[in-house]
Amino acid sequence: MTQRKSKKTNFLFYTGNDGKVKVEVFLKEGTVWLLQKAIGELFGNISKHLKKIFTRGGLEEKSNVQKMHFSHSNKPIKFYNLDVIITA
Repeated sequence: MTQRKSKKTNFLFYTGNDGKVKVEVFLKEGTVWLLQKAIGELFGNISKHLKKIFTRGGLEEKSNVQKMHFSHSNKPIKFYNLDVIITA
């Protein structure tokens, strides 16, 4: 496990036996945030399930999804908080 700290956030990278990063966890404001891809790696394909969670009112997307910009991407990347991870 590798941890990189910044002033406001922490990132945890979990690696497999081959040394490759398997799951990236973002820690902010007392909760855990994961990319949709990481949630899928943990639980299987969950794209449709995430959409249902927000459209059926199970969780409010605005307070449970955070968009962040990274230099390697032309568009914002969505991170989902622990409530979404548990509901998935």
